[in-house]
Amino acid sequence: MNDQILLSIKDLTVKIGDQIILSNVSFEIKKNEVLGLVGESGSGKSFTALSVLNLINIKNLKSEGEIIFNGNNLNTLSNKDYQKIRGKEISIIFQEPMSSLNPSMKCGDQISEILTTHEKINTKIAKKKSLELIKKVQLKNPELVFEKYPHQLSGGQQQRIMIAIAIACKPKLLIADEPTTSLDSLVKNDIIALIKSLQNEYEMSVLFISHDLKLVSKFVDNLIILKKGLVVEYGNSYEIFNSPKERYTQHLINSSPPKNNRPNRLITYKTSKNKIISKVERESAHLKIYSKKPVLKINRLAVSYENQKILNDISFDLYKGETLGIVGESGSGKSTIAKSILGLIKIDDGEVFFKNKNIKQIPNSVFRKKIQLIFQDPYSSLNSEMSIGNSIIEPMISHQVFNSKNEMKFRALELLNQVGLSESDYNKFPNQFSGGQRQRIVIARALALNPEIIICDESVSALDVSIQAQILNLLSDLKEKYHFTFIFISHDISVIKYFTDRLIILKKGEIIELNETDFLFQHPENDYTKSLLKASDF
Repeated sequence: MNDQILLSIKDLTVKIGDQIILSNVSFEIKKNEVLGLVGESGSGKSFTALSVLNLINIKNLKSEGEIIFNGNNLNTLSNKDYQKIRGKEISIIFQEPMSSLNPSMKCGDQISEILTTHEKINTKIAKKKSLELIKKVQLKNPELVFEKYPHQLSGGQQQRIMIAIAIACKPKLLIADEPTTSLDSLVKNDIIALIKSLQNEYEMSVLFISHDLKLVSKFVDNLIILKKGLVVEYGNSYEIFNSPKERYTQHLINSSPPKNNRPNRLITYKTSKNKIISKVERESAHLKIYSKKPVLKINRLAVSYENQKILNDISFDLYKGETLGIVGESGSGKSTIAKSILGLIKIDDGEVFFKNKNIKQIPNSVFRKKIQLIFQDPYSSLNSEMSIGNSIIEPMISHQVFNSKNEMKFRALELLNQVGLSESDYNKFPNQFSGGQRQRIVIARALALNPEIIICDESVSALDVSIQAQILNLLSDLKEKYHFTFIFISHDISVIKYFTDRLIILKKGEIIELNETDFLFQHPENDYTKSLLKASDF
């Protein structure tokens, strides 16, 4: 074996019963190489990573092929021997730090634990090394961070703790499994830069897993494109991204919203052609929207929690037929604005007017029919024990929209068709659907009460770019058909630019810019806005 090859995977095939998850997957990672692994949900990316670490524990699982690490065949190792490798020679950063970190254990102790397990050092030395690691991952006040629990840190800070744990024993191979998916642009860039600098310092090899081809192509050496468990392209990152051979790879690249124009629809498998909306057409549409009175008016909204201000002096108008974007880093107050409008949290000060009427004077049962919310995670938004049909009907029953169950079922079937699903899906359960399909179900449920305003709270952030394109096209179709008004909350700058009419930039609970989206992108005034756009290559 070439002594420059750290990891060699040969003909890896993974099956669960008769279902093939991975089929003859083969690739190599050289020492000090960064290899990107890209594909949609269900392509087998995480299964590949978990196979390397022998962390798959599923009934009826069959695995074939060779996994050779640093000259040793990992297939021959006992579980006890594998435990000596995990965390020490091969480590992993997972996508969601909050579910990966122990909520009942201090962050510093979680770093120390990996050190005492593998380095056989006492707790005093482990703490000293942990403080050094906290500093190395660029967290301020290491002593203070050491004593904090995960929930006391932001998403970006939690991810840095995960990185500190992953690099604690200076592993030869670091697996980063979607480590930036839920992070905003500035934090995402910081985390990628941090991983890259640590990789250079420790001369680690990195397997970077993502569904975002554009993101990965910027900093990996070589690239694997995975589709339904098969490797469809494998080679130099620059060559694949700029001259993709496979139609699937071309599709992954083209699904992202373009930077320099605004098509009426994004490219998907079903939409290969689109019409570019001209500046004149956009201005004409805006003239119609903003010539009317606002449908929702937010006036000097203030919210605090445990004496800490979350929102301060928030004021804006929302017009019928408009899509108003809200952008800001984690903790800026984006979701708090949505919850304040819906009456889900207590407002300290300020007023919310719906059609010139203070919402305090509108019965909650009436107001909640007018505004619906689509959350980021469709799986946790749906009751796993309730059929899809009943999930859609539930709000109709609660708000007594129809007189009979048959009318409700007819409406639910109609909604399933409108969101691109079939009537046969009515009696199925959430676990029988993909992430994109579940998001369609959540959209159908939001439409059940014929709302006038829909708030999308990071509703496409966790989706693959191709599925994201499908959902954005669906929302555009629904907006065109029903003249919906949207508040669209996101940390994805490219999506915000494509989908919104006006844009709010939020920082630490305050609006620092509000303008027509294209104008704001071309003429940002605030330094924070400029840094956001720069981090997203705008």
